[in-house]
Amino acid sequence: MGFQETYAPQISWLLQGDPAIRYQVLRDLIKASTAEIHAERQRILREGWGRKLLDCQDDNGTWSQSLYSPKWTSTFYTLLLLKRFGAYPAPQTQKACEILLDHGFYENDGGINYWKTWKQGECCVTGMLLSVLCHFHYDDHRIHRMVDYLLKERMPDYGWNCERYKGARHSSFHTTISVLEGLWEYEKAFPNSPVIPAVQQHQDKGIEFLLQHHIYKSNTSWKPVDPKMTQLSFPPRWRFDILRCLDYFQDRKIATDPRMSDAIELLLAKQTPGGCWKLERKHPAKVFFEMERVGKESRWNTLRALRVLQWRENAVR
Repeated sequence: MGFQETYAPQISWLLQGDPAIRYQVLRDLIKASTAEIHAERQRILREGWGRKLLDCQDDNGTWSQSLYSPKWTSTFYTLLLLKRFGAYPAPQTQKACEILLDHGFYENDGGINYWKTWKQGECCVTGMLLSVLCHFHYDDHRIHRMVDYLLKERMPDYGWNCERYKGARHSSFHTTISVLEGLWEYEKAFPNSPVIPAVQQHQDKGIEFLLQHHIYKSNTSWKPVDPKMTQLSFPPRWRFDILRCLDYFQDRKIATDPRMSDAIELLLAKQTPGGCWKLERKHPAKVFFEMERVGKESRWNTLRALRVLQWRENAVR
């Protein structure tokens, strides 16, 4: 049987979910028509979770009258979540993009900085905002400076760490995946940019950093760097976990590598008897509303896990 036939019950269950889920199922798992995909994507901001988030937006275009804090109801993390939904650009999202860039762009180095006590850009936040701005097709010359900043911030071990300025010598999994996602969104949004070859090369180096650690392990003890990295969450916010990483890999359609096997086998081991994946962890802080419950089968995690398995199946043919 083909992939769709094998996972037909799970796909049927996913299609009963929110428009954000259905849109990504139609786009990624069953390859629906362009018209069907477009129509479902249009619904994300008109109903369901996307509509709820827009209804929480302040009149001035922010959320919670704040830029980055409180987590997770600030403008920054709300827009990041709408990006993960796959929402189209809309006047509300474009206004929020403008606010975040205007108030966060740090002219001295081209990074993003929302803190008065900082005297430099913050690498992880820059990567996340880059992914948001590019996803929503917010065109501004400062975006290219953000990319230049990130390319300069890569560390000798091939990854990134937002505390490099403090003397950190080892890259951070959290920062690295945030930067990789940002560079990938930039590559898709600005394919004709003259720095695309460098952007691709830096992504390849960042991927190598993760693969050298078998995605989530210390490359000296070969134990998980942090057990939380093995727990499936959604939304991941700024934190790294194996599914967030594998989902980036599948989106970029990189070649499979034996060093991914530990993470993929762990993902497979988490499949429930019903063939789905649970929400194993939430990152604590106030939210506007709950999408799914910890310990219950998760449409978000099932969707993303199936994307990973489909990519793996296609790659090994």
